[in-house]
Amino acid sequence: MFFHPMDILIFAALGLALWAQSKVKGNFQKWSRVAASSNATGAQVARFILDKEGLHHVKVERSKSGTLSDHYDPRAKTVRLSDPVYQGHSISALAVAAHEVGHAIQDQHNYTMLVIRHRLFPVASIGSQLAPWLFIAGFLLEMTNLIGVGIILFSGAVLFQVVTLPVEFDASKRAKDKLLQLGLIQSREEKGIGQVLNAAALTYVASTLMAVLQLIKFIMIFRGRR
Repeated sequence: MFFHPMDILIFAALGLALWAQSKVKGNFQKWSRVAASSNATGAQVARFILDKEGLHHVKVERSKSGTLSDHYDPRAKTVRLSDPVYQGHSISALAVAAHEVGHAIQDQHNYTMLVIRHRLFPVASIGSQLAPWLFIAGFLLEMTNLIGVGIILFSGAVLFQVVTLPVEFDASKRAKDKLLQLGLIQSREEKGIGQVLNAAALTYVASTLMAVLQLIKFIMIFRGRR
């Protein structure tokens, strides 16, 4: 069976994404077994950093979606942490909690890339849902225009993922800086914090790479059919 070079690149990106996911879980579990010297929980760390930043109105709640479901909700102004992070005293718990607070700080300061990401979200949501159906319909009905519309919509979803990269990297940097500045971790604990956050960032890089390659492939098919 002959594979197009672009297909090989997409499979390679998929492999990277799967490896990154396992790396996230592995590093989280590894550093979940190492207690932070501050003995603070993820929830306490999140609340402490938020208060130091003057974000008293931002709430810290338990997430109801399970492990690694931690996120910041900009509409509700709420940091939601999974149980292992919310009540955990580990390096992993502090890293994840501080990262999500990093997003709250970005929101407070109207961080440019986060603002762009929020504005792209509706377009990305529609594009990711409709584009696959338009591609299928375009191929089955041999209607090139439908494929073209699908490419435009999918481009919005890809752009959203590209913009997400600097948002996530910046939140991780803010997390590490705040943990050190406020004395919540010691310098020897910075390695564990970095491993947890870097593994998570790699998943975004892999998924973005795969989306970009898929978009390029669809554009090549579109141009070939024209």
